Amino acid sequence: MSFFGKLFSGKKGEPAPTPSEAIQKLRDIENMLTKKQEFLEKKIEVELDTARKNGTKNKRAALQALKRKKRYEKQLTQIDGTLSTIEMQREALENANTNTAVLTTMKKASDALKAAHKDMNIDDVHDMMDDIAEQNDIANEISNAVSTAVGFGQDIDDDELEKELEELEQEELDKELLGVQPETDQLPEVPSTDLPAKAKEKKKAVAEDDDDPDMKELMSWAN
Repeated sequence: MSFFGKLFSGKKGEPAPTPSEAIQKLRDIENMLTKKQEFLEKKIEVELDTARKNGTKNKRAALQALKRKKRYEKQLTQIDGTLSTIEMQREALENANTNTAVLTTMKKASDALKAAHKDMNIDDVHDMMDDIAEQNDIANEISNAVSTAVGFGQDIDDDELEKELEELEQEELDKELLGVQPETDQLPEVPSTDLPAKAKEKKKAVAEDDDDPDMKELMSWAN
């Protein structure tokens, strides 16, 4: 059995883990391998320091340090490959888990839609909509009938009223144009105020001329 098979199979007879559980286990392994990488990188640095220190003093110790460094580097390379594989598998599982959740939700929505339409028939829906339209037409006709006046002023001719109104307007217009005023037979009254001073003097002079004998004689000759 492969490493991943042992990792995810669990004990014999146990159910397979869910996608979410498998994703979590892969993340745990990634964290573990990352820590091991850090450990190996530190070991490599230590072996390099050992080789440098013993390069001229103890050649055998320096060579042993370099051999250990090579082993650590090989392990580090293997871990890098393993991490890449785990990362790809984890991403595939996450995508599959997302798709599963989406499909499950869509399936539930489809089932709910079927349940909602279970007691519905398309022909019944069309019949119901036709009934609604017919009832709306009846309601509109009733509203129009109620809003129309019945028996109130139906015997009055509108044209006759218009003609009568025009005659009244023409009559008023004629009065304004002619300026008609009421006639009167009374004469104007004699003013009761005194005459002006010059008028009085003229009247007095005429009276004096009437009293003059020569004027009287001249008037008689004229007659």
